[in-house]
Amino acid sequence: MSIDKDKIIHTSKLARISLEEKKVDSLSKDLSNIFNFIEKLNKIKTDDVKPLTSILDHSLRARDDQVTDGSIREKVLGNAPNKNEEFFIVPKVIE
Repeated sequence: MSIDKDKIIHTSKLARISLEEKKVDSLSKDLSNIFNFIEKLNKIKTDDVKPLTSILDHSLRARDDQVTDGSIREKVLGNAPNKNEEFFIVPKVIE
């Protein structure tokens, strides 16, 4: 599939993109090359190929979720400029 200058200009008008005349030539060549490559990829038989989720043939190890507070509450609150027992004190945002 070749993309000629007229298609490039028409598409740029539809997309409301301004293109310089000298860029239209290179863009036409680049898009033609891209579409030719896509046509080659479409010809490849991939019916018997399973989709990959990873290049490794391993499944993820499952573990039980454990909810913890991290046991660092005092360290986190130690960095707060204003605190009240176990909470941060922040300035009022909405009046």
